[in-house]
Amino acid sequence: MPVNNNDEWIPNIVIGQDYDQHFADASIHFDVLGRMADFFGRDMPVHLHAQFLQIHFIHGGKSHFYIDEAVYHCDGACVFLTPPAIPHSFMTEQGVTGYVLTVHQSLIWHLLSDSQNNPLDSEHIRPTCIEKRRLNSEKTKLWHRLEHSFEALQDEWQGEHSNKNFALESIVRLLLLQMMRLAPENTETQMVASEELRQFRRFSELLEKEFRNRWPLAKYCTAIGVSESRLNNICQRVANCPPKKLIHERILQESKRLLRYSNLSINDIGFELGFTDPSYFSRFFRKQTRITPKDFRVKTE
Repeated sequence: MPVNNNDEWIPNIVIGQDYDQHFADASIHFDVLGRMADFFGRDMPVHLHAQFLQIHFIHGGKSHFYIDEAVYHCDGACVFLTPPAIPHSFMTEQGVTGYVLTVHQSLIWHLLSDSQNNPLDSEHIRPTCIEKRRLNSEKTKLWHRLEHSFEALQDEWQGEHSNKNFALESIVRLLLLQMMRLAPENTETQMVASEELRQFRRFSELLEKEFRNRWPLAKYCTAIGVSESRLNNICQRVANCPPKKLIHERILQESKRLLRYSNLSINDIGFELGFTDPSYFSRFFRKQTRITPKDFRVKTE
């Protein structure tokens, strides 16, 4: 866990482990605010989600958010976006309702980089607070679309429709774009207060760009400007996980995505992920999952 400027410990909360174990391997988690408030409390102390972006959509009432040293006091409908590895806390009054969307950073970058005309990157994902009462008439229309998107996400999440994962990812992409259109254009990206968090985010961004190239850990360290022991210490404190495991988890996550959704052969998936020997990819996948890539593909069809 990292420390803030006051040398206080900031816990890393992983929704799929600390709250809803049924979705331990999921890239998307959705829930209503009330259910999560019953579990964590409505006065949530400072914490972070090392590899996950989170969006809180509030229907109304009073809410108070602290995100990366900025404090927001809202009365009425509002929405908050917290990027990965950003310390935040919040308090909502009893009876306040809404939604909480949690998305793994690798999926965020995958969805946004898919934009054909203007590819987006992590620099576009910044702490954001939007209050409905402060919007002009044109942006109020966009707000209603955002609200409908959350309702559609809830319907898809609770239902058992065909191609459910594809639909969820499509709605999340739409939500992100709607959030960016609603956000103030002159909002500057806020820096993470802790040097540890800045270095962790830099590692996460490099990992997303280079994991297919099978960069060794030493190359990440050189690019960031830290020693291997220093990066290991940072990742352990922020994500409670060593950097090598984070690298393997990212490769495994992409492997599963390609096995589920692409028509590539297993050999081609291995090559796509930087494995020069198909058998090495199969051994890697089986070591991580205890199942072969072929059996995983059949199981998820």
